Amino acid sequence: MRTMLPLVLAGIVCSLACSGGPQPPPFRPVADVKQLMQGAIDPSADVLWEATGEIITLEGTTRRRPKNDEEWAQVRNAAIVLTESGNLLMMVPRAKDGSEWMKRSQELIDVGSAAWRAAEAKNVDQLFTIGGDVYEACSNCHQRYMEAIVNANK
Repeated sequence: MRTMLPLVLAGIVCSLACSGGPQPPPFRPVADVKQLMQGAIDPSADVLWEATGEIITLEGTTRRRPKNDEEWAQVRNAAIVLTESGNLLMMVPRAKDGSEWMKRSQELIDVGSAAWRAAEAKNVDQLFTIGGDVYEACSNCHQRYMEAIVNANK
């Protein structure tokens, strides 16, 4: 019992210290899902998709890739927005349900994080592959929820 007393006291002190302080203000979502898609998610996904790939014309092949630190930063920033948008989609009143919607939102967080890491590493090939993963994550959600989102905002 004597050896447990310091642990018990430490637990009490920690719980008192951790529970003190002002409570953070409540979240106040402003944009609906459609607005979030139009203002943040779609433009960010477009940045990722337009950053890599090949354009083949009669004149030859042009390989697209970020050319400097500023362009890589734009790709990274778009990936950050995608990643955090998954969290924003999980907030009430945006969350449509507690299961599939949360799974799809987490998928956006996962692919956004992967794109973020690829941009940080300046890995063009990985970013190209992840662009496909982003498309798949978006399509998975749209197949299930697109009609409900469009109709909810009419």
